[in-house]
Amino acid sequence: MHSIEKIKQASLITAIKTPYLTNGQIDLATYDHLVELQIAAGVDGIVVGGTTGEGQLMNWEEHLMLIAHSVNKYGDKLLIVGNTGSNNTREAIKATKYGFASGMHAALQINPYYGRTSIAGVKEHFKRVLDIGPAFIYNVAGRTGQDLTPDIITPLAQHENFIGVKECGGNERIAYYEQHGIACWSGNDDESHDARHTHNAHGVISVTSNLIPGLFRELMDTPNTALNSSLQPLMNWLFCEPNPIAINTALIMTKAVKPVFRLPYVPLNAEQQQQGATLINSLAEKHLVGGHACCFSEQEITLIS
Repeated sequence: MHSIEKIKQASLITAIKTPYLTNGQIDLATYDHLVELQIAAGVDGIVVGGTTGEGQLMNWEEHLMLIAHSVNKYGDKLLIVGNTGSNNTREAIKATKYGFASGMHAALQINPYYGRTSIAGVKEHFKRVLDIGPAFIYNVAGRTGQDLTPDIITPLAQHENFIGVKECGGNERIAYYEQHGIACWSGNDDESHDARHTHNAHGVISVTSNLIPGLFRELMDTPNTALNSSLQPLMNWLFCEPNPIAINTALIMTKAVKPVFRLPYVPLNAEQQQQGATLINSLAEKHLVGGHACCFSEQEITLIS
């Protein structure tokens, strides 16, 4: 079991992509290769089955299998964060208990989305899941429809299992939390360099590091305004449609994963692919997961439901 203090030392955590076989099953061999490339690049941890890893499209058997598999193969090399949150408190408790029983080091917990509850209900939801084991709280109002403001987070931060916040609310809020002793990881790749080096964030939980883990390692380790500026167009492109559409497309384009999408996600269109290929191919191949990018046609993609 990792201590909270050890977990807080992780500055680069990749929200790892889940690849698929053409029959719709999870492609574990490719998944392992992706994780091993993250380890080789010096990434500190992975979030398994997050939004980027499409936990929302998995049944719990798949989801918990992937967490257990990740712990079994890589738990001695990486911080394994299982996304076991849910908008259903009962399901979140059940999945989180299973995740910790499988050996994950920490959970990622989100406030109830869509079927939103009151502030009092949000606090009680988080208390119940924090009681189980160490957790990052994830604030992404654009997906949940409910912003976790400091008046909600500050009392939760007193809980012995509270690690910190994955915060998508911007760097001013990150700076506020860090000034008050609440650990933060940026949830916005394009802001994460400044979050880390100007606003004292502990790090980033990143989508882009699926594609360029080594360059993101550099961004977290050392202030590098030139590198950060040069990567902004790529980071913006990776969010031109709701995540994980573009990162899935990019990793197919670099041939890192098989050309399979789980619905409701579908690939970027030809024009968007061409924009991405230009950005990806401006980087040295050694920095990329996969190789240089090439566009694909709709006929080459398998869509599974």
